[in-house]
Amino acid sequence: MKDISRKFAIIGCEHAHIAAFIEEMLAMGWECAGIFEPRNRKLAESISHRYHIPIVEDRLALLNDAVEIVGCAAINNEKIDIIELCEQHGKHIMLDKPAVTNSEDLVRLREVMERGRVHVGMLLTERYRPSIRRLKRLIDSGELGKIVNIAMRKPHRLQHENRPAWHFSKKQNGGIIFDLFIHDFDLLRWLTGSEIKAIDGYMAKTIFPEYPDFYDLSSLQVCLQNGVLAQLYADWHNPESSWTWGDCRIFVTGTKGVAELRLEGDPLISEEALLLQVSHNQKLTRVPIGEADEVRIARDFLNRLEGNQATITHDDIYLASLATVEADRNVKIISYCGS
Repeated sequence: MKDISRKFAIIGCEHAHIAAFIEEMLAMGWECAGIFEPRNRKLAESISHRYHIPIVEDRLALLNDAVEIVGCAAINNEKIDIIELCEQHGKHIMLDKPAVTNSEDLVRLREVMERGRVHVGMLLTERYRPSIRRLKRLIDSGELGKIVNIAMRKPHRLQHENRPAWHFSKKQNGGIIFDLFIHDFDLLRWLTGSEIKAIDGYMAKTIFPEYPDFYDLSSLQVCLQNGVLAQLYADWHNPESSWTWGDCRIFVTGTKGVAELRLEGDPLISEEALLLQVSHNQKLTRVPIGEADEVRIARDFLNRLEGNQATITHDDIYLASLATVEADRNVKIISYCGS
């Protein structure tokens, strides 16, 4: 990346996740040229006010020569068009997840990556959590032995009244597998160092007959090439009165021991992340997590742009996205909700 202007812009501000990218870029000394968001003005104005960023009415004005990078949290099925628009103007792009919502758009994403004119990043932020990075070090150390199983449980709070209409449209949003499991597929590959071999499972509808293609829970079985079996579960049923948006947990089983990571802690013990370990020769202990690494996701993306080693590559983004496409295609659909 040459002659960095240290300016970025936001095209598409439909989800508050983009605020984390903005905040990190500003903290590194970058300037945001503006936010373009034609529909969700409430969120755009909130972020504009918080970070003192102008709202721009013409997105092409944010693709001028001064802007190097575009951040995008548009409606999910519109992101591929913005990726290709940025490629036309030579702008690197960092996306909120997911990047695509169907197999046709996955092909388009791969073609952008293969042409190599711009870099595409995705906010696969789970890799950068100190607790998950500590879990990976525990796995890599061999203390748990050979890993045989990983289970991830990710209930989410829906807050229906605060969700835009497109969230409940499978065409626009992609659905629960694209929206939530993209993180888990990326973590499976990263934690095990193995590729995904096969995916099967179920996707169910139990609520909101007024949204006929909105599915609220899914359970998947995954087999990795190294023989690790995985179970992934996500839903939109975390209670409104819960202490957290999602009581998310990761369970790892090895031949020498097991570990459980409570990502949002346990209010009866601590609301900080809890990593627990027990083995044949060691009683249950709480593993210290330690401090966060200096490199966060936006800095990692800049490393890639500058030709340096990066944690998340184009292949990582593509293969996690491919897994969501295959899972969504393979699941059996169950409905307990009348239309």
